[in-house]
Amino acid sequence: MKLPRDLSGHELARLLRRYGYETNRQTGSHVRLESNFRGFKHHVTVPAHGSLKIGTLASILSEVANYLEMDRSKLQEDLFRK
Repeated sequence: MKLPRDLSGHELARLLRRYGYETNRQTGSHVRLESNFRGFKHHVTVPAHGSLKIGTLASILSEVANYLEMDRSKLQEDLFRK
């Protein structure tokens, strides 16, 4: 599955709420999300830009998938299926 090319940082933060991520703080143009989904805290920083670069999005998804102990392609499918 291809990554979306027009996904904003705020939209990604909203999608990650299904996995327990909540906005912890915002500094400048970056939002820090925190999850306690698996019993320990995990932090991920998302740029609050209009459109995330593909490499940035892929890196964030890899980090989240690693934390959730799932395959990145499965995470992508869960988040972006129509």
